[in-house]
Amino acid sequence: MSSLPTTGKTTNADVILRTNTFVLWIKKYLTWDYLFRAIGSIIVILLLWIAYRLILHGIKRVQKEKQEPLQSMIISKFVKYAFYIILVMYILSCFGIKLSAIWGAAGIAGVAIGFAAQTSISNLISGLFVLGEHIMKVGDTISVGGITGTVDSVDLLSVKVHTPDNQLVRIPNSSVINSNLTNTSFFIRRRMTFTISVSYDTDMNKALDALLEVPACCPTVLKNPAPTAWFENFCENGISLTLAVWFKNDDFLKTRNDCFIAIKKAYDNAQINIPVNRLHVSLVTDENGNHYGKQI
Repeated sequence: MSSLPTTGKTTNADVILRTNTFVLWIKKYLTWDYLFRAIGSIIVILLLWIAYRLILHGIKRVQKEKQEPLQSMIISKFVKYAFYIILVMYILSCFGIKLSAIWGAAGIAGVAIGFAAQTSISNLISGLFVLGEHIMKVGDTISVGGITGTVDSVDLLSVKVHTPDNQLVRIPNSSVINSNLTNTSFFIRRRMTFTISVSYDTDMNKALDALLEVPACCPTVLKNPAPTAWFENFCENGISLTLAVWFKNDDFLKTRNDCFIAIKKAYDNAQINIPVNRLHVSLVTDENGNHYGKQI
């Protein structure tokens, strides 16, 4: 029998053949075994989803109690990524895909990516330490490597701050871990010191008493801990004294300005001079009538 010529058009026989093939493929999986597997897979996925939602709910509850939104956000992201990875791996295993091959490929890719992104991995690991140590939160004022600013966000790779002149600075987490970090907002109260010099002919008791009157003139200075003052050192131009006062973080600028003004007023009222370096230059004329300056 001779074969019919091929015209490139789909005939009824082709449609029936493809339909029968599709039906046979469907019937292959419409068995009790595959039905129980599908039901079991759906149950497992449902249980994973319930566990995922319960964990997120627990994280949010802890966040409300401890008021740590930053750490809760990072933990929630980790839980979310872990859930989707487990879900994808389970679905792939249900379709008979060997996970060992995937893990092997992931291992090779991980090594290649690791060599290409060592800095990012270092920042990522450092970010886990930063989050685990609870050394800062959004809104804190920190200093790292000569950079001072207010924390806007603490991410897995970096800490973002804005400086007092409103410039955004990104600080890698590895720099935070490897440098000395100062968090001036970590505690509610802070101490500020002022160093003042008086001349050697000043009554030392009078100078100390005048300095101790300053805190009472500054409303933002705390009474507990009590302000203190002491003699610091014998300097070239006089005797230096130090005043230490405590205040709340929000009152930094007002406390600083009030104390400077109060110190000047207290010493003026006590008629105590604060010595300053002065350079005296006199105009001298030589025998030829030339003028030149002479330092005294």
